[in-house]
Amino acid sequence: MPLNKTQRYTKDSKTDLYGQILADYACDPDKSRGRLFIENESSYRSVFQRDRDRIIHCSAFRRLKHKTQVFVYHEGDYYRTRLTHSLEVAQIARTVSRALGLNEDLAEALALAHDFGHTPFGHAGEEALDSLMKPFGGFDHNAQTLRIVTKLERRYPKFDGLNLSWETLEGLVKHNGPLTGSLARTNKLIPGAISDYVLEHDLELGTFASGEAQVAALADDIAYNCHDIDDGLRAGLFDISDLNELPMVGEAFTRMSDLYGKIERPRFIHVTISHIIGLMVEDLLSETRNKISKNKIKSVDDVRELKFPLVCFSEDLYESDQALKRFLLERMYRHKKVNKMTSRARRVIKDVFSLLFDSPEHLPHEWRDRAEVSDDSIKARIIADYIAGMTDRYALNMHQQFFDPGVL
Repeated sequence: MPLNKTQRYTKDSKTDLYGQILADYACDPDKSRGRLFIENESSYRSVFQRDRDRIIHCSAFRRLKHKTQVFVYHEGDYYRTRLTHSLEVAQIARTVSRALGLNEDLAEALALAHDFGHTPFGHAGEEALDSLMKPFGGFDHNAQTLRIVTKLERRYPKFDGLNLSWETLEGLVKHNGPLTGSLARTNKLIPGAISDYVLEHDLELGTFASGEAQVAALADDIAYNCHDIDDGLRAGLFDISDLNELPMVGEAFTRMSDLYGKIERPRFIHVTISHIIGLMVEDLLSETRNKISKNKIKSVDDVRELKFPLVCFSEDLYESDQALKRFLLERMYRHKKVNKMTSRARRVIKDVFSLLFDSPEHLPHEWRDRAEVSDDSIKARIIADYIAGMTDRYALNMHQQFFDPGVL
């Protein structure tokens, strides 16, 4: 018999004013730390619902439609883009958040915005732009996401950016965990966009983010890996038989074959990918619930003050996930077909950056006015902002206009 609302969570749960059942360790919108610029809040939406709505209605969200996940947009209509990927992440994040008593709206907002900072042409575009920007502080897509939602979106009369809540900004910046202190995953310098912003609006970079942010990050992992299997099979970069030796993945294909026999290949792939997602979500829920209980998590502060992530996979599934990542790196992301495409994409980014840096008059007038400065660092950052916001299609068209046609 399904659980009713009073049975689903323990005595440590509550219902917010907007109908969500929240555990005590969830982010309560009525206790949000607020926005950098004070606004009157909505009478019918929570703080996090408003964040989500602002994210969906901004131009950066629309541009995700024609930004590459792995394949350049014209490779085929059925491959995933940043937009379809973000929607898939949001669906998984909402499901997991609801099951854990976390705030679905905050998790959804983070899932929908987490890829805003990506350049055209996926990781190849980011690597190219980062290389070009090395003399000027480099380029990092998470830092670029923060720039977009705090500075580059210009929609409101009293502030730049979207003026999102503290909790949403924290989750976007800490997508990969703490950035400073002993808990930071790397010793890399904090990108200037983040270090400059926190001087005005402290996002507490040395702690883990909320449970909702951690859910969104792992939902990203689940969606990315599982759906890259689907796209890789569809593109013929590898075959089902190549997956047999992968733990969890190979077993899932075998189990679905035993269960359904010989069915159409697209149906077989779909049902198996769906099964793998289910296995990963179930493992994540089980392991996270165990950690909540073991560590006596009672508040959002408890989540942030842990010395390790609260939301996680079991050790066995983590190892399976890492094996899948290694497989996709070798057999998909480094495939000669993908490499051929990405090497040309890097050339497009390099050519367009050089063109605009040497001749900023080719920028649209609102960008041109900002880029016509004597400081090369400022000019380079403005051009990087402009290029990072391009879709694959726009970058290709611009390159074709100024250089030889048919580059891609």
